[in-house]
Amino acid sequence: MADDMDVDDIYSAPPQGTKRKASEDIAPPVNAPRRIQALAEDVVNKIAAGEIILTPGHALKELIENAVDAGSTSLEILAKEGGLKLLQISDNGHGIEREDLPILCERFTTSKLKTFEDLTSIGTYGFRGEALASISHIAHLSVTTKTKESSCAWRAHFADGKLVPQKPGQSADPKPTAGRQGTQITVEDLFYNVPTRRRAFRSASEEYARILDLVGRYAVHCSGVSFTCKKHGESSMGISVPAAANIVDRIRQVHGSAVANELLHIKTNSDRWGFKAEAWVSNANYSVKKTALLLFINHRAVESSAIKKAVEQTYSSFLPKGGHPFIYISLEIDPHRVDVNVHPTKKEVNFLNEDEIIEMLCDEIRSSLGSVDTSRTFMTQTLLPGAKVPTAPVAVTPIKASGNPSSSRNSEEPPSARRTPQTSQKPYENNLVRTDSRVRKITTMLPPGQHSEADSTAGAPRDELEYEESDKEPTICRLTSVKELRAEVREAMHNELTDVFASHTFVGVVDERRRIAAIQGGVKLFLVDYGMLCNEYFYQVGLTDFGNFGSIRLDPPLSVTDLLNVAVEHEKSSSSSSAEADEDFDWAEAVTLVREQLVARRDMLAEYFSFDVSPAGDLCALPLLVKGYVPCMAKLPQFLLRLGPHVNWVEEKDCFCSFLRELASFYVPEALPPPPSADAPSAGEEDPELAARRRQLERTLETVLFPAFRSRLVATRGLLKGVIEVANLKGLYRVFERC
Repeated sequence: MADDMDVDDIYSAPPQGTKRKASEDIAPPVNAPRRIQALAEDVVNKIAAGEIILTPGHALKELIENAVDAGSTSLEILAKEGGLKLLQISDNGHGIEREDLPILCERFTTSKLKTFEDLTSIGTYGFRGEALASISHIAHLSVTTKTKESSCAWRAHFADGKLVPQKPGQSADPKPTAGRQGTQITVEDLFYNVPTRRRAFRSASEEYARILDLVGRYAVHCSGVSFTCKKHGESSMGISVPAAANIVDRIRQVHGSAVANELLHIKTNSDRWGFKAEAWVSNANYSVKKTALLLFINHRAVESSAIKKAVEQTYSSFLPKGGHPFIYISLEIDPHRVDVNVHPTKKEVNFLNEDEIIEMLCDEIRSSLGSVDTSRTFMTQTLLPGAKVPTAPVAVTPIKASGNPSSSRNSEEPPSARRTPQTSQKPYENNLVRTDSRVRKITTMLPPGQHSEADSTAGAPRDELEYEESDKEPTICRLTSVKELRAEVREAMHNELTDVFASHTFVGVVDERRRIAAIQGGVKLFLVDYGMLCNEYFYQVGLTDFGNFGSIRLDPPLSVTDLLNVAVEHEKSSSSSSAEADEDFDWAEAVTLVREQLVARRDMLAEYFSFDVSPAGDLCALPLLVKGYVPCMAKLPQFLLRLGPHVNWVEEKDCFCSFLRELASFYVPEALPPPPSADAPSAGEEDPELAARRRQLERTLETVLFPAFRSRLVATRGLLKGVIEVANLKGLYRVFERC
């Protein structure tokens, strides 16, 4: 009968896909809104514990701070399975009174605060009274403590913030036991009742490494306190720092002698901003792959991304690319200027005048690093013709490049940046790279005056251009249109091609008329269209340095009308259209419209692009995109004429994009006719001026443009059309193996 009922129910159900009315809801109707109710106390305590104790390291941090606050001069730390199974800390501090043990692990019980106003002048590590309470809710906690006046030690066990018996049926009161002065806190089975948190930890060794890092930070900072930390069951210590060690010796014990031997001691203070700082930082002879920052504010280990970024920026002028410093900073700020109660784990604090304090600290670091470097002197010797002989030793001081970020850089890297990789196996010959882009060529050592007289006919050599520094402050572009254009470039990025240009070696110019050059990338040889590369590179420079261009001053200024008329005459002479079509087009009106367009938008052009047009219609300055390179001025009239019909002056984003595209096209090197062939004697000799322009172009490509591509070109997918692989060393080896 039951089976019949089931069958009837199935056949009586509506078929699948039948539409229902809005009133026929699948879920049962809600009769009344849900009532608000208070969470159970144990739920509240576990939520609070989850905010404060995230890892065994957070629990240990609270215990270390409490031990140091208790006047301890010796801390012994023991960990098992990364602190999840066992975490024990023993100190020789004042201890805890037997009468205070019943409320030791209750929330918001502390000996450091009485009123809320005490937070504004607190001088100890802990300040909320939640550490032991949180630990007791997610672990088995036992405390053994003895004060100086007590005749014995007392041991107590806690769970959920309250005293509990060690075994069922026993009393929960603290039990007398033998022990030394101080406190020993044992945390077992951390997160035993929070299985999701327990499963989130990847490995015990990783958690133990975090514990060592934390203990190392406090071992460096807490002078007069000895620290030991080891794994349970092992005799060797992970960290061992004696109490009598000074700061440098503590850094040597924890971080090694390599950094301890290269430290600078820095002190600074300011009554205006209410702080004093003491720091030990590494000098320019030491660098690592990742910044090691030990930051203590009012003796609390905290984190500050603002301080870290500022210090890294300061060191970028002194360290090789990819190198980072070691910094230990102890900041003491007026407690009334610090808000300590902003983060559950106390890893962050807020304080007033943050920017001013960081600036003073970085200035002190910068001056200390500079003063150390000036003590290193080097003698020079005349090896090449034209080199200048110094009359005294030359003091080398690092100078941060200013002005346009795309300015030419010295191709020679510091010795510390050129480290030969240590390989256990000898690489196969078909994996060997013939040249290294980082190796300096002998041609770069020639002094600027060693150019031939024929080069001077093509204008001023690029190395002899004169530059003036401007006191204009760099502006930060916040225009949405420019940010969108930059994002489009990033989205179109081709990773492999970008890597090729970032580590390529320039081989030479193959064809000046077609603007083709050869480069080597790894074990491959490529032919590239350097006209296309220059166009994309100068467009990206325009987006990156938007509003911060240098300027090429024209003295005397050039008449825009005259330049446009020159472009019109060139268009008429080279136009392939019929004479009737030329007569229908009013070139004079076009010249007037383009001139009025540039004069009307002169303020915008000057502010964003350093393109200076006077109210009278004279061109006073052009934007300077790359230091050491001036575009071909023969293309200037055509560039101005194209700014009329080829730039969208109405829409902001299209206006910036089209103008920068035209500017990039203007900056592309000129196409030169091929040199006369040696096989054709009737061709005659090449014009000296054209030959000088050819040599100047080759020198500019090798020393300015292609190094600039290597440093900041983002190769987009569109550049794949201009790159052809012509040789592959591995492929040639395969061919030879078959022969």
